[in-house]
Amino acid sequence: MAVSRGSVLRWEGAGFLRMRMSLAALSGRSVRISGIRSQELNPGLQDFEASFIRLMDKVTNGSRIEINESGTTLYYQPGVLLGGKIEHDCHPQRSIGYYLEALLYLAPFMKRPLKAILRGVTNDQIDPSVDTLKVTALPLMKRFGIDEGLELKVVRRGMAPGGGGEVVFSCPVQRFLKPIQLTDPGKIKRIRGVAYSARVSPRIGNRIVDSARSILNKFIPDIYIYTDHTKGASSGKSPGFGLSLVAETTNGTFLSAELASNPQGQGSPVLPEDLGRNCAKLLLEEVYRGGCVDSINQSLALLYMTLGQQDVSKVQIGPLSLYTIEFLRHLKSFFQIMFKIETQPMEERKGGDKVLMTCVGVGFSNISKTVS
Repeated sequence: MAVSRGSVLRWEGAGFLRMRMSLAALSGRSVRISGIRSQELNPGLQDFEASFIRLMDKVTNGSRIEINESGTTLYYQPGVLLGGKIEHDCHPQRSIGYYLEALLYLAPFMKRPLKAILRGVTNDQIDPSVDTLKVTALPLMKRFGIDEGLELKVVRRGMAPGGGGEVVFSCPVQRFLKPIQLTDPGKIKRIRGVAYSARVSPRIGNRIVDSARSILNKFIPDIYIYTDHTKGASSGKSPGFGLSLVAETTNGTFLSAELASNPQGQGSPVLPEDLGRNCAKLLLEEVYRGGCVDSINQSLALLYMTLGQQDVSKVQIGPLSLYTIEFLRHLKSFFQIMFKIETQPMEERKGGDKVLMTCVGVGFSNISKTVS
């Protein structure tokens, strides 16, 4: 729980550091986080968190960051969200997706359009992959009016643990966000996906596709999964493979699932057939959960609703993830906003539990945006 003293919000523990720093940068509130892994054998900030702090420093101007000698206390006073062109080497403990998710929060509200060149692991088993964010988060951003110049491109693929991938994310600045009314997800009309492989046999991609289709063909005919086999300089430093799937509805909702092979030297080998079938089942589970926003983008939708114009926004989503529940608590701490949460009546329910999230935006205006 946040404790506010003056304009500084205080927390204990290492959890949700990325969330807290991102919301601090948007709200202008300073944060002090103490007791970071203070009881563990390896206390203090981990390397990937230090890398994230460096990224936050690059996209802002005038930030004040203080870390004590043991790394167990962090004070962050955010500066102006500057944007422009930045380059960042992401720590291989976490994929580029970990860093990119925070940039999705921040990029529309910067002074200049952001062009971020991120290097590291593009696909792992922890964070959303670049492939999935491209086909789910970007269409969601467009719903809020963030459109022209919005792009996410994989230049080089890099599997865990070696990485070696490169991604370019471009985002325009936005003075205001549109309110949204997303209450009907629609029916699934098609499934798309990419089976990627790097530094392994090109046949693996085909094996993944065939096994995934063996499950999905029972439910819908319009399925296209393409293979992306990279080799040489564009294949990163480690071998691996995986699958990213997305189901699109008649109303423009995108529901996703993904799986990646075990990193080289970690765990037992994964068969492409097992990975394809399991990923297809995960997608069907996500479809069952339903909603107008998939699980990994719940927090992005709720943040944009919070920062929208002083008008009512509504979105129907599936069961709230634990991360989303904590995100709602943080939105209250930083922006003093609370959502109205209504469960869908049983007789109207299709699939899993659904909730209707409603709020009135705080009327956040991007005062940093350069006037042309």
